[in-house]
Amino acid sequence: VQLQASGGGLVQAGGSLRLSCAASGTGFRFLTMAWYRQAPGKQRELVATITSGYRSNYADSVKGRFTISRDNAKNTVYLQMNSLKPEDTAVYYCNARLRSLDEWGQGTKVTVSS
Repeated sequence: VQLQASGGGLVQAGGSLRLSCAASGTGFRFLTMAWYRQAPGKQRELVATITSGYRSNYADSVKGRFTISRDNAKNTVYLQMNSLKPEDTAVYYCNARLRSLDEWGQGTKVTVSS
């Protein structure tokens, strides 16, 4: 599996962005997909996950503002980010997991200006 993230950019506080992560290969529908982020000088943190059964979980800091979703027909996972805050500024990475598989995308940068 190879992952290609896109959709990052510069947005003002209160704005929205939608990140996409396209996966190559087969078996996407079986994967647990996740978005992580890493802000400058900080450790990478989990933002949201979605299982093969469409169960989702979120970090407390993004609950009610971010929505993770997946389209198995397009082998793509999305992260809709609303009401963005300057503290959401980070490089966002998508991740795919299934048993021993643990793959990362290249990251897409999100900058939220105040």
